[in-house]
Amino acid sequence: MRIRIHRGTAEIGGNCVEIEAGDGQRVIIDLGRPLWASSAVDVPLPDAEGLTHHDPMLCGIVISHPHLDHYGLLGKVSADVPVFIGAEASSLLRAASFFSPVSVAIKPAGYHVHGESSTVGPFTITPYLNDHSAFDAYSLLIQCDGRRVFYTGDIRGHGRKSRLFEALLADPPRDVDVMLMEGTHVRSDPATDGETFETEADLEMRFVDVLKATSGAVAVLGSAQNIDRLVTVYRAARRSGRQLVVDLYGISVAAATRSTIPQLGFPDLRVYVPQRQRVLVKDSGEFNRVKELGQARVYAEELAAAPSRYVFYVPSSVVFELCRSGVLDSTGAVVWSLWSGYLRDGSGERLQQFLAERSIPLSTIHTSGHASVVDLQRLVGAVRPDRLVPMHSGASSRFVELFPNVERHDDGEWWDV
Repeated sequence: MRIRIHRGTAEIGGNCVEIEAGDGQRVIIDLGRPLWASSAVDVPLPDAEGLTHHDPMLCGIVISHPHLDHYGLLGKVSADVPVFIGAEASSLLRAASFFSPVSVAIKPAGYHVHGESSTVGPFTITPYLNDHSAFDAYSLLIQCDGRRVFYTGDIRGHGRKSRLFEALLADPPRDVDVMLMEGTHVRSDPATDGETFETEADLEMRFVDVLKATSGAVAVLGSAQNIDRLVTVYRAARRSGRQLVVDLYGISVAAATRSTIPQLGFPDLRVYVPQRQRVLVKDSGEFNRVKELGQARVYAEELAAAPSRYVFYVPSSVVFELCRSGVLDSTGAVVWSLWSGYLRDGSGERLQQFLAERSIPLSTIHTSGHASVVDLQRLVGAVRPDRLVPMHSGASSRFVELFPNVERHDDGEWWDV
């Protein structure tokens, strides 16, 4: 068996790994769009045979989780190539594809089931459901030719599914020849090595404090696909005596997950349909999307009449509409619940200026979707791989200072397992 990492050895995101068996058959693990590429940038597919045409030696593409930097180039791939992903992840992406051109409606050849091995050509793949900010995310054990490769994917130990991380430490894959490990929080500054992150339970308490201290509406700006955060804000809303309001995109994504996730029919959960989404429904003719909301739908007039009753979990673009409608003003508050780096780009700076001009306070309540260095060290100590290969990191050179048995490789380089 041999491996070629097409992207990910020197940057966070854009993961793509090609694994070749001794007989030449291959499988690709993740096919991500790099984080640095805006939607206007045409990112070419990796130089792997069979992505755009039928090649019997390419057995399939295995997607670890539904984040753009791990699946974002699938739209360029020939429909003949089998794709494997989690069932709920596939459902989520299908729901999101109506609202966003970057999401894809996949027709999977097979689904991941935690702990259940399946075959893709000569490869035996065992998925491990893990704790990450993406819903239905997996680490993957790939076996072939008597060799064992463990791909962590994106992982953490402080989310609402932290028990999965602890279970992995207690019963890890054994006799791993190579572990391909994410290192998002392996940074060039050693001072950050001991950094720890708040749990979703910690965030819940912070949201409660903001909701109780604010007399007007509160808008939490986050990703509809961060289901852990949706649960956190919903729980905080109920503890504060407020109703949670999500947009049509958010309720559609929630409905694509599972019945235990806050969605239509849950108490104190309402849906507001912003102008852009109303136009989208009108242009598509899919009016059932709003008809199905029934009594859960709430309009701007009702929101503006009693803004203190509501907390929103919506994209940042909705804030401007809420302000124009009189729902959100200086008595309210906005909470940024995404990576803080996004506030430093053009749209983030415009949002901050817009809120400052209206004296609407902006704070940040967020935690990382990725493991701390301390938790990564615990993971390496549990798995004990013969070789540890860095991925998904902007400071891969520092792995040798932090972990044993590190072996670095460059993008595009074939190497033997």
